[in-house]
Amino acid sequence: MRRILLIIAVLLPLVSSAQEKRTYTFVERDSALRLDVWSPEVPRGDRACVVAVFGGGFVSGRRDDQLQQSIARQLTARGYTVVSPDYRLGLLDTVHNKQYKGISGITNMFHHTIDMAAEDCAAAVAYVVQHAGMLNINPERIVLTGCSAGAIAVLQLDYCRANGLAAAAELPQGWMPAAVVPYAGAVMCKGKPSYQSAPAPTMLMHGTKDKIVSYKKFPRLLKHALYGADKVFDAFVKGGYPCWIVRCEGVGHEVASFLPNSVDLFCGFVEQVFSGRRTTVDATFRDEKLLPTEWTTMTVIDLYAK
Repeated sequence: MRRILLIIAVLLPLVSSAQEKRTYTFVERDSALRLDVWSPEVPRGDRACVVAVFGGGFVSGRRDDQLQQSIARQLTARGYTVVSPDYRLGLLDTVHNKQYKGISGITNMFHHTIDMAAEDCAAAVAYVVQHAGMLNINPERIVLTGCSAGAIAVLQLDYCRANGLAAAAELPQGWMPAAVVPYAGAVMCKGKPSYQSAPAPTMLMHGTKDKIVSYKKFPRLLKHALYGADKVFDAFVKGGYPCWIVRCEGVGHEVASFLPNSVDLFCGFVEQVFSGRRTTVDATFRDEKLLPTEWTTMTVIDLYAK
């Protein structure tokens, strides 16, 4: 028993340090938006940082939910500082959303919601860059990642930055992410996505059967649409920009929560970018930890009808 207690006593500091976080208010909107900063016990020499944005369909989710905590534990164990910010859940804004009617109106509502999340992520990044010394991070080594709605937010933010759009206006002038890694993300735009200036090196993780955040395009018949990984990758290739797409075959929206189980792939991509290697990879991915569930058959209508 004494030996067991001694082992627990040794391990407790490691467990508590993985759970330790600091919280800061980074902007005032209708209310205060905050971010959690998870610091590694042993930081990387380059003081790299990952801004990880939670998911929840723009109606739910928290910056400190179970998935975010798991992501923070995995990445701080690799020496990264992890920042998990709030953002406004635009689909809960019933007063604003009453103005939208019909299918095209609903699409415009989603566009407003996505841009609002991107704006808040921009403000969070601006805070992190401004306070880089206090947070012990390198502002040139900030990676953006997110799951589902969070993946849309970070991909949209870099799309807006590269195209000079208003949702990215709060980013520090001249700043760009070191890399972007969206798990089941998409870009909302009019017409096919295209980039006026270079996007950040990006790894797109997406299930080929995803019907919640469409792997290709949703809705199909409108000019303003949500373009998933398949179409975003086409835009990167057309522009000659480095990008990885990891097509997770046979699964749907399960990919959104897969970062903790694919941390080696995440870090491998980021390390390649940090080393200066900018490549384009089109890969098919299967993993015994990523199997079809109810999320493979679920549609976006099913999600919001719940």
